[in-house]
Amino acid sequence: MKAIGLHEYLPIEEENSLIDIEVERPVATGRDILVKINAISVNPVDTKVRSPKDKKEDIAKILGWDASAVVVQTGESCTLFKEGDEVFYAGSITRQGTYSEYHLVDERIVGKKPKTLSDAESAALPLTAITAWEGLFERLGIDYNKKDENSFKNILIIGGAGGVGSIAIQLAKWAGLNVIATASRNETIHWVEKFGADYIVNHHQPLKDQILEFGLKDVDYIFCLNNTDQHWHAMGDIIKPQGKICSIVENEHPLEMGILKSKSATFVWEFMFTKAMYETGDMSTQHELLNKVSELLDEGILKTTLNETFTPINAENIKKAHAQLESGRTIGKIVVEKF
Repeated sequence: MKAIGLHEYLPIEEENSLIDIEVERPVATGRDILVKINAISVNPVDTKVRSPKDKKEDIAKILGWDASAVVVQTGESCTLFKEGDEVFYAGSITRQGTYSEYHLVDERIVGKKPKTLSDAESAALPLTAITAWEGLFERLGIDYNKKDENSFKNILIIGGAGGVGSIAIQLAKWAGLNVIATASRNETIHWVEKFGADYIVNHHQPLKDQILEFGLKDVDYIFCLNNTDQHWHAMGDIIKPQGKICSIVENEHPLEMGILKSKSATFVWEFMFTKAMYETGDMSTQHELLNKVSELLDEGILKTTLNETFTPINAENIKKAHAQLESGRTIGKIVVEKF
């Protein structure tokens, strides 16, 4: 089968940073399903894993953690899907990725593809939707069933125009929260407005001053999707006493946790690969949440965050997508579709 992989970890400008390869088609066993890939999307984790390092792979490493696909085979222990089902998922970082014509994935982290969305529109969503859902409703502990109560609460989403931010704004609004999102360019401001942000602040300017201008003293929740180090002290200043902060961006320097002590504020990480990586007892919650996200998309409550599509799925187009991501100016999601 066709795939796109790497043997060396090189800058994306290098010809061999990603290459077209042929590999053997895998076979589904256990809880795995074998799917035929129709579309994939790229995420910052793709470029992070591919980033230059002094390491070589004898067996080609295949990246990719987002897909819209159709089930072609099920393992003997599968109960959630059957051949012919249309699905979408992010997958596991400990296994070969979705840059391949066929792919093996544990059914417990797979959801039913939205009926009303195309493959490209669907592929844009799984990794970011899982991250946003877990960050908001599991790590920050927001109860989306208490919409009236949440209407008196505020959340600051730092990095509102990115892939996770675009879906997090929508989920936070669905849960009833007042949403403050960061954006600095005209196109990113329009993007976060489109998805329902109530207030917009410029993350290149002091956040506290801008929030005060909206008549807000502090915020109940912060979801940090960009540069934890840079925003750390501002977050400590802005968070409400006993408030909660969640970040998905690993810090480069030690964080001064003491700034949260007097407020008894909570800080927590979100890493959407944790459940699959450690095969946690609640691993199947990703199947359930993807199905719920699919329903919300079909009901028109959520919208796809797709912003650009390349065709077909090959090394050349995936390299273009990586280069665009690495520019740091990506809005929404980039999808590559059709082998």
